[in-house]
Parts: sequence; C-alpha cells; structure tokens
Amino acid sequence: MSTSIAVHYLWWIVALVLIAIEVMMPGFFMLWIGIGAAITGVLVLVMPGLSLLSQAIAFVVLAFGSCAAYWYGVRPTLQRDQPGNERLNRRGEQLIGKRYELIEAIVNGQGKARVGDGQWLVSGPDLPAGSTVEVVAVEGTLLKVRPV
Repeated sequence: MSTSIAVHYLWWIVALVLIAIEVMMPGFFMLWIGIGAAITGVLVLVMPGLSLLSQAIAFVVLAFGSCAAYWYGVRPTLQRDQPGNERLNRRGEQLIGKRYELIEAIVNGQGKARVGDGQWLVSGPDLPAGSTVEVVAVEGTLLKVRPV
C-alpha cells in the first residue's frame, strides 16, 4: 500500500473526528466541515497522486461549499414555520380575532369574558353581560375587545 493511497483514510478519520465533535457540541457546522473532509477523502481515493497542497485547497473549498449548502439550502428548509406557530406558547395572542361572550358587564372599560372553561379580564367600551365581543389585542393577561 503506497503512502498516497493511505492518505484518504486520514481524511476520513478527520471527518469522523469533526462529526464526533458535532455530536458532543451540536451546532451543525462541524458536521458540514466533516462532510467536506469525507468528500476530500473520496477525492484523494479517486486521484491518489494529488499533492498535499491540492488536498488542502480541495478541503477548504469543499468545507466552505458544504457549509454554504447547509446555510442556504438545508437551514431554510428546517426553519420553515407552520402556519400558527408564530403564536405558539403565547396563548393570549392566539385569542386575537376570536369572539367570546361577556360574563361580567364592561363597566368603566373593565369586565370579564368566558374563554373556554376560564375567565379573562377584558378592556373595551362599556357593554352589558352576555354581549359578544371580539379580541383585537392583548396586553399581558388583559384582552382588548370590541363589540361585535
């Protein structure tokens, strides 16, 4: 086995080390740099006479290329938000646009509405109990409403 043929194993070992670092400290970049090292190992296997400088240049280009492929190709696909997720874990904001019945009249701008099996404080124009209101905004635990 000549030395130039065994060099591809070194690139694969570097790739495995980089991917192992990624497993221990996730962040995606070591994975993609490791992929660049693995592809460099394949390149050296296919072209065994490649000089060390050419291998280093190929590694840098492939590492940058694979990181760019992640950043511009894979990452945006992974970060697609499902409709409605922008309000996930912000229950008050999920209520905007919904209609509820007042269980306490709004007097001097304050009242209560039934939301599901609970009650929320509401703020809006004076209305009698039993009126239907629509939530237009949320301030903390206070729902801003308008008559329907």
